[in-house]
Amino acid sequence: MQAVIAKPIPIERLVEDYLNDCRARGLSPKTIRTSYHFALNRVLLPFCERQAIKEPKSLDQRALNRLSTELLEKGPAGRPLSRFSITSYLTSINLFLGWAGREGEIDGKVRAQTPRLPRRVLEILSREEIDRLENAAKTERDKLIVRVLADSGLRASELLGLRVRDLIQRDRQYLIMVQGKGAQERLVPVPPATFRRLQRLVRGRATDDRVFLTLKRRDRIDYAPLSLAGLQATVWSLGQLAGIEKRVYPHLLRHSFATWALSRGMNPIQLAQILGHSSLRMIQQVYSHLTPADAYDALMRLLVDQG
Repeated sequence: MQAVIAKPIPIERLVEDYLNDCRARGLSPKTIRTSYHFALNRVLLPFCERQAIKEPKSLDQRALNRLSTELLEKGPAGRPLSRFSITSYLTSINLFLGWAGREGEIDGKVRAQTPRLPRRVLEILSREEIDRLENAAKTERDKLIVRVLADSGLRASELLGLRVRDLIQRDRQYLIMVQGKGAQERLVPVPPATFRRLQRLVRGRATDDRVFLTLKRRDRIDYAPLSLAGLQATVWSLGQLAGIEKRVYPHLLRHSFATWALSRGMNPIQLAQILGHSSLRMIQQVYSHLTPADAYDALMRLLVDQG
């Protein structure tokens, strides 16, 4: 009896199977759409079509080297790309290749080479500038937006998703329950004074109400959850009012919190948990701008505390 030889799966089908695997694992639809889907369907598959690569096993190291070279010379739209964008695309493609290798569809060792990245100086706000931002706010809501972002490192979407029931007090611990990426929940500590201010802000509201609201209509009292555009406009305008020359946006406060926490000696593992990172990789990549002087100051504070 003649053995039946399985027909190789087309690479387009394998890409779709991988995206379905990402969805089945509960990854954020936004992450799948903006990272994986674009990198695979707008970068990898067009490259494979130009190179006449139809089967996954043809994606060998030589082909992937041609892909990296092509991206360095011109992007998907024919325009030069930054090395940060190229690295983002190739990282998503490498995650796909790793999955395909585990599925036995390709050589599990092949990876696209990512370019060497220039060291990026991360701009942050000092604690004095953050105080100026809060002082520039005219309403308690806006003051608390600044204070919560600056003292907890929440993402913009996490702040906007906060509900009254997410304010949790356990003995002398003051916490907020945060719905992070991939529907992952985590408890984030906040200073007691900030927690009490949040309680006053939401007093009398239902537990399912959002913490940060905005007037829906000016001619009557009608509130709706604050939108991302509204949050961005609020933070930007506070930066203008405070006379801060840097571009001020919600994620800048997250970077500023993380930098401040590390410079004060916080354990990177604890910081990763507070920020909602699943590993230390992001901490190592994003906050590598900290200087040896920061490490020295942190160690000196630790030794003084122990003495």
